Amino acid sequence: MEANSALKKGNAVNVREMIEEKKSKRSITNVLEKVMPKVLLAIATISVLTTIGIIFTLLSETVEFFSRIPFVDFFTGTVLRPLSQNPEFGVLPLLTGTIISSVIAMFVAVPVGLMTAIYLSEYASEKVRRALKPMLEILAGIPTIVYGFFAFTFVTPILREFIPGLQATNILSPGIVMGIMIIPMVASLSEDAMSSVPNSMREGALALGSTKLEVTRKVIMPAAMSGIIASFVLGISRAIGETMIVTIASGSSKNFTFDITQSMQTMTAYIVEVSSGDAPAGSTIYYSLYAVAATLFVFTFMMNLLARYISRKFREEY
Repeated sequence: MEANSALKKGNAVNVREMIEEKKSKRSITNVLEKVMPKVLLAIATISVLTTIGIIFTLLSETVEFFSRIPFVDFFTGTVLRPLSQNPEFGVLPLLTGTIISSVIAMFVAVPVGLMTAIYLSEYASEKVRRALKPMLEILAGIPTIVYGFFAFTFVTPILREFIPGLQATNILSPGIVMGIMIIPMVASLSEDAMSSVPNSMREGALALGSTKLEVTRKVIMPAAMSGIIASFVLGISRAIGETMIVTIASGSSKNFTFDITQSMQTMTAYIVEVSSGDAPAGSTIYYSLYAVAATLFVFTFMMNLLARYISRKFREEY
């Protein structure tokens, strides 16, 4: 009897301890439940405040620039000579260089990236896909300055063998190398979009007698078109914002031309040149840095909005 009573007392003590332990854990959980939303809100607010700070900085300095240089002259001028005795600040040479280099990059990245995505999604076995996709994504991990020296010291000499009039610094070589750099982005996003198409659509088309190529071309690609186009638009925005490749390989000549064999300068390369030069704070050339940066910001922002619009407009839900 005494042994049973002692056992019951011991069980009662254990139960009390368990209850107290659960209460303490519950109190800690309640505290975490109350604190974590506030912590997460603070973290989210940091990114929003950072964006607001960037926009405020760009706008405040850009307004100062346009108080000295007319808005129309900046966006319609074809001459950019910020360091001459009679400086001119026309942004069209930079816009032309940026657009041409991005177009060349997409001529390289779109077909190669799309074909790669089709192979990985529709033709490659699981074993091959697991081997090739990490190898492809290695390209995305290479520093852009390495791509720049690759364009300047390897690609340009090879191109000059076939294009005698090609200058040592030109817009063609960095455009090609930028295309190589963004192939992983186009291929990965396009492959994800095509892989998300239900297998039932593939099997239904194959059951009707379609070939593998016909299924890919007439069923899978139209169904995944929103993701594919979005990958193209994001690739363009990535090319527009590229800095080191064009800084190293395209030169600093501010030529307003459409000749891809000539040296040209992009908006990002101009920002690097001015920010690393001897432009005194408060000078017009100093404020032109922010005007060009604001123009670049608007470009990339519009491209991202376009990508989001395309994704929502043409999205297929299954």
